[in-house]
Amino acid sequence: MTVEFSGEYFTVTTGGRFTVGREGDLAIDDNLFLHRHFLEIAESGGFWWLSNIGTRLTATVTDAAGGVQAWLSPGARLPLVFERTTVVFSAGPTTYELIVHATQPAFRPTRREDTNGESTIGDVPLTASQRLLILALAEPQLLRDGTGMSGLPTSAKAAERLGWTVTRFNRKLDNVCDKLDRIGVPGMRGGQRAFATNRRARLVEYAIATRLVTKQDLALLDAPSVADEDEDVERP
Repeated sequence: MTVEFSGEYFTVTTGGRFTVGREGDLAIDDNLFLHRHFLEIAESGGFWWLSNIGTRLTATVTDAAGGVQAWLSPGARLPLVFERTTVVFSAGPTTYELIVHATQPAFRPTRREDTNGESTIGDVPLTASQRLLILALAEPQLLRDGTGMSGLPTSAKAAERLGWTVTRFNRKLDNVCDKLDRIGVPGMRGGQRAFATNRRARLVEYAIATRLVTKQDLALLDAPSVADEDEDVERP
């Protein structure tokens, strides 16, 4: 296994244990919101595993194509079966991304031709303004070259980037989080009815990991603004 972060590569030897956090084999950042030891990569039972050894933070784990996505909660672990696994997580106002490369992956994807002309499984239909909102929040992460860390804009900064009021931004953020919550994306709500306080970070994690928005979409932020105050109302 090889871990890629911010242009550096770290080799995980067979039988070894590799930790990620404020301290450890990969000391990412002097960020007090980040656990001293957050993630661990280790071999067990013939598989390599990614474990969340922290107590509060979660991580989003996906394959290279974004077709498989999982939420790694504290105490949970996942097998690293893909040739390339992307790990995205947030600690306070900072979002981090690292990639785990496997030289002998246990799973290799096969391409299947679509014979019915439809491909809607896992698709999240977004209105133009919802896509703009996600792009405004994810812009620092998307502008980064490769893996590493980036800051998360406040709602006020993101609203200013779009030329919106904070009230309008928060209303549309509610709509986006509600839409993702309905399709089962974790972390969009804090309880039965209340939105999660860290939903902006979770939204960026999900959007980046699943390729909901990409660097190529950033041009939309500088396109003519969308006059769509009622656009987020779902249409049949």
